[in-house]
Amino acid sequence: MLPYTHGGDVLTARARYGGPVLDCSANLNPLGMPPAVGEAAAEAARGAAPYPDPLCRVLRAAIAEHDGVAPGQVLCGGGAADLIYRLVYALGPRRALVTAPAFSEYEGALSAAGCAVARHPLDRAKDFDLDGGFLEAAGPGTDLVFLCTPNNPTGRLVAPALLLAAAEKCRAVGAVLAVDECFLPLSDGAGPGLAPYLETYPNLVLLRAFTKSWAMAGLRLGYALCADPALLEKLAAAGPPWSVSAPAQAAGLAALKRCPNWPEKARALLAVERPRLSAGLAELGLEVVPSQANYLLFRAAGTEDLKERALARGVLLRACGNYHGLGSDWYRVCVGGREQNRRLLAALKEAL
Repeated sequence: MLPYTHGGDVLTARARYGGPVLDCSANLNPLGMPPAVGEAAAEAARGAAPYPDPLCRVLRAAIAEHDGVAPGQVLCGGGAADLIYRLVYALGPRRALVTAPAFSEYEGALSAAGCAVARHPLDRAKDFDLDGGFLEAAGPGTDLVFLCTPNNPTGRLVAPALLLAAAEKCRAVGAVLAVDECFLPLSDGAGPGLAPYLETYPNLVLLRAFTKSWAMAGLRLGYALCADPALLEKLAAAGPPWSVSAPAQAAGLAALKRCPNWPEKARALLAVERPRLSAGLAELGLEVVPSQANYLLFRAAGTEDLKERALARGVLLRACGNYHGLGSDWYRVCVGGREQNRRLLAALKEAL
């Protein structure tokens, strides 16, 4: 069996701990899934004998209305990870550029397709913020560039002006720029993102997902936005048909139509709880990266088994040793409600 290197592997954690665990490793909306979303998915499951709509027509129209784009600029998939792999397989890039650290599936997809990967290191002394040096790294011969705002796992937003400069530079060198905005609705920078610039930059692909904002990771629903119809057609052809189930389509539609303010409600909670949790981690002697998202990256200097120590106390962390640019004493936790954060800090205090 291949190793699983992401957060949210609760079944393995339960087996090792011997009972229920508190999952602080998956960065989901701290309010959980809206009841209306679960109800819509359950209702759709009861009538799921026919194939689902392969084009996700109703859902794409709702996404387009919500995000301020045309329905023809939307492609749905089985989570953002599905679309990352589709993009790589559709383009067949020879050389790509990513940041380090960054979400591992960018490089995972690129490596699986035989693409050479260049990494632009982010400086801890600058809170891992992206700087203009990234633009120089995206030179001629670069076919595909991945950026994430806010970045995973650092929680740092990329300045909009720098994102637009990256889109301009990528257009100049003939590269596609993929910007992962999956965590944007739960961040301090919530807003339209780069969607208003799709027409200006046909080489721009935005990756978005319901997974985080409406806490529906188990349903697997993401989408890509792009103003280049030929590129979207390539993405669609690079994956299997019926990649979005009927329950997932119904859940996404319910999220947008019945619970559109769910991410906004979560941001209000995060605005209170994130500073509290960050301060609590710092009081334990941990080096915390200032976050603008719904998760916190921290270093427990010299402690490379903190995930195991925390799990022995029923709490699951995300170990970040597999991120390029981070060591094995770096960890990430999601920001939860008051009680979840209290339990997390109590477990870490004992573990340390």
